Amino acid sequence: QVRLVESGGGLVQAGGSLRLSCTASGRTFGSSAVGWFRQVPGKEREFLAAITWTGTTTTSYADSVKGRFTISRDNAKNTVYLQMNSLKPEDTAIYYCAARYGTIKSNFYEYDYWGQGTQVTVSS
Repeated sequence: QVRLVESGGGLVQAGGSLRLSCTASGRTFGSSAVGWFRQVPGKEREFLAAITWTGTTTTSYADSVKGRFTISRDNAKNTVYLQMNSLKPEDTAIYYCAARYGTIKSNFYEYDYWGQGTQVTVSS
């Protein structure tokens, strides 16, 4: 079983930055991908970014965050990061990381393991 724990959320003013962390424990990932999603009440979970966990680093971003958010990994720490810059009030949501075996996907239902989420609030 894979366990994911997010951290780093909080309250930030518009234009500010936050770095989210997703630390994995339990069964090793092997060939897999880790993604970041967010969700606001009444809406579907939205894909933000994903990264391969092993081998050559491959990333994918949603158009809505491209150029503002950066995903990265530190295999030694079993951690994936999401650096978020130039935050906007519409970025307010619960942010989740998720993992799946295989290639990067952007659909939330293709991920098998999820963290509990971390709240990000951007004030105007």
